[in-house]
Amino acid sequence: MLVCVDALGDALREVAHVEPVFMTTADKQTALVRLAQVESMVHELRLRVLAGADEVGDQSGARDSAAWLSSAAQLDTKAARADRHLAKALDQHPQLAAGMRAGTVSPAQAHIILNGLDDLPGDVDDAVAAAAEHELVGYCADFRPRELRRLTRRLLEVLDPDGAEAAEGSRLEAEERRARERASLRFRDLGNGRTRLWGVLPTPVAQRFEHYLQAYTSPRRRPDEATSPTDAPLVDGRRVPRHRAYAHALAALLENIDPDGLPLHGGDATSVFVTMTLDQVRGELATAGVLAADGEGEISATDARRLACQATLLPVVLGGRGEVLDLGRAQRLHRPAQRKAIRLRDRGCRAEGCTTPAAWCEIHHRTPWAQGGSTTVDDAACLCPHHHHRIHDPAYAHEWLSSGAVRFHRRQ
Repeated sequence: MLVCVDALGDALREVAHVEPVFMTTADKQTALVRLAQVESMVHELRLRVLAGADEVGDQSGARDSAAWLSSAAQLDTKAARADRHLAKALDQHPQLAAGMRAGTVSPAQAHIILNGLDDLPGDVDDAVAAAAEHELVGYCADFRPRELRRLTRRLLEVLDPDGAEAAEGSRLEAEERRARERASLRFRDLGNGRTRLWGVLPTPVAQRFEHYLQAYTSPRRRPDEATSPTDAPLVDGRRVPRHRAYAHALAALLENIDPDGLPLHGGDATSVFVTMTLDQVRGELATAGVLAADGEGEISATDARRLACQATLLPVVLGGRGEVLDLGRAQRLHRPAQRKAIRLRDRGCRAEGCTTPAAWCEIHHRTPWAQGGSTTVDDAACLCPHHHHRIHDPAYAHEWLSSGAVRFHRRQ
C-alpha cells in the first residue's frame, strides 16, 4: 500500500511544473475527467485504510481514527467523521465500494447513495436493497449529486411499486413529525437596538417564509435587469447582501400584515399601543413608548410617524401625571378599496425617479397622522418602503412637486 502511495506521489511530482495552459482543449477535457476519476479512486483507497485503522486513535489517545486524522492532516473534523462513517459503511455495500474503486462513483455521490440506502424502510427485503444499490451505482455515470439525490427518493417506486407508496408516506410523516418536534425560534435582545433571531423551522415553513421575503426584495431591482434567485438585490440603486435585504423585507412584511387575521391577546385583537404626551402630539415627537404583548419599550419619532401611516395602532394620549386623556380607536387607516384606488392612481412610488411598482408600495399620509391627517384617497400617496422611511427621516427634507412627485434632499 505504501509503495502505491509513494508511486502516486512520484507521478504527481513529475508533472508539478507542467503548465496546462499549453494543452489542447481536447487534452484538457480528457485530463479533467480522468483526474476526477482518479480522485475518486484515491479517496476510496484512503477510506479503505481508514476503515481498518481503529487502533490509530487508541494508540494516540484520540477519540477515534477520524479525530486523529483531522489533527494529523489538518482536515476539517466534520468531514473526517463523515469519511469514517462512509468508510465503515462501504464494508456493508460492496457494489458502492467497487464503484468508487473504479472511479465511476464520486465521494459526493457515495454519500448520497449511502443516505438513500439508509432511508429504505427496515422491512425491505435484502434482495430489494441490493438491487437498489446496484441501480444507484449505475446512475452515477449519468447523474450529478443533486439529481442523484432526487432519484434516491423515488427508487423504491421502481423496485417495489406495491409497497412504495406506503413506505414513502411513512417516511414523510416521520420526517414531518421530527421537523415539528425539533422546530425552534429564539429571540435575544442585544441591548443596542438590535435583537438576534435564530432557530430551525420545518422546510415547507421556511420555504414559504423565504418566498414572502423574496416578494419584498424583488421590487428593489430595475425592471429591465435580468436576474436570478441567487443575485444580490438592489436597494436604492446599489447592491446589498441578500441577508440584509431579507432583514428589511421582514420588517416590511410585518408592517403590512392585516391585523384582522391575527389571533386575540386577552380577548382583544393584537394591538400595539403608542404612548405620547399631549405636548408631543401638538409638537414634534422625539420618542414614543410602545406597549406590546411582551412588555414595554421605546421607538424613535421617525418610526412612530411612519408606522402611524399604515399600521394598526392605538394612539394613547397621556396627561402630565400619566393618566390616559384619549385612547384612539384601533382600525386600519386605509381600507382595501382605498388602497386599491390610491395604487391605481399613482401606478408606483411617488418619489422622484423611483420605479418601484405600486403593488410593492406602502400608503403614506401626506398630512401627518399626528397633525390630524385624514384617511382619504386625496391625502394619501404610494411610497416604496425605502422612501417611506426617508420621508419620516428628520435628516431629509422633502417637497411635493406640481407633477405629484415628491423630491428629497438632505438637510444642511
